Amino acid sequence: MSPVSVAGGGRWVRAVAPVRVCDVGGWTDTWFARVGAVFSIAVQPLVEVTIRTRPRDDGHQVVLHAPDLERRDAFDLVAKPGRQPLLEAALEAARLPEDVAVEVTVRAGVPPGSGTGTSAAVVVALLGACDRLTPGVTPPLDIARAAHRVETVELGQQSGVQDQLAAACGGVNLIEVRYPEADVHPVAVSATAAEALGRRLVLVSLGHPHRSSDIHEDVIARLGAGGGRAELDVLRSAARSAAAAVGSGELEDLGRAMATATEATRSLHPALVSDEAEALIEAARRSGASGWKPNGAGGDGGSLTLLAGPGPAATERLLEAVAGAPGAHAVLPVSLADHGLLVTTGG
Repeated sequence: MSPVSVAGGGRWVRAVAPVRVCDVGGWTDTWFARVGAVFSIAVQPLVEVTIRTRPRDDGHQVVLHAPDLERRDAFDLVAKPGRQPLLEAALEAARLPEDVAVEVTVRAGVPPGSGTGTSAAVVVALLGACDRLTPGVTPPLDIARAAHRVETVELGQQSGVQDQLAAACGGVNLIEVRYPEADVHPVAVSATAAEALGRRLVLVSLGHPHRSSDIHEDVIARLGAGGGRAELDVLRSAARSAAAAVGSGELEDLGRAMATATEATRSLHPALVSDEAEALIEAARRSGASGWKPNGAGGDGGSLTLLAGPGPAATERLLEAVAGAPGAHAVLPVSLADHGLLVTTGG
């Protein structure tokens, strides 16, 4: 990305980006799968990043406000205190000049650790905001690639490519992957199907954040060694089936693709579908739900996407079933996001 250059100070930039749910085909968009296909649906509430600039004085170069995390940190990028490593790495990638200071405020309507790509969306929004302080405009797909490099190259973390692309592009997409490159194919959704999706999709937080674990490392080691090929093939096929289903308005087929992907994920490692997720899936099945899919890599914590059955009372029945299931879960209200990264400026 180009270096930020700000004459004077007082500019502000606001960037928003969606998160994603229902990532059918997750695990195939990675270096160890090499070739993948992922279907996902971008949703709001949106991640929001606001940057205000000022000339550099004797204070810290960066003041970071993260009210959703109850955090306020002040630091110089050179000092690298490591309090917010992901955001610091993103700001480092944006190449803020030494004579510019910024106040950065980050808000996320879906809690980090939900398995919905929230962290990736934050980095996409942060890089998108920084980009508008430079001459020219970087295309959203390039912003997504830069955000992926922050996680994988700068921080050395495991990350597929789907989350950054969903945040940058928004909408409903089939992402075809030849890692690390990917092609995003938007799925045209009729007004009728969009209304039904908005009404029938239910996002359930499983009560505590998803974090990488020994389970995920075991799966990565197995796939990196060439195992799990049959499961990956099922996941890729399920992603393409999900995209075709939504494109044709056949949401029952979407539900079947979600359930198929869940079974394939369970075959990669039984613990990728946690006991609490299993209890919610069983409650959803009894209520007549059409589909279910743990978001992200699965495992302990995170969230679950459910697709209510057809009919005017189906979503209400599903919500009642979720409320009666054991566990400290909560429904997170979401709606479809037909746009990706959006940036506005002023000052």
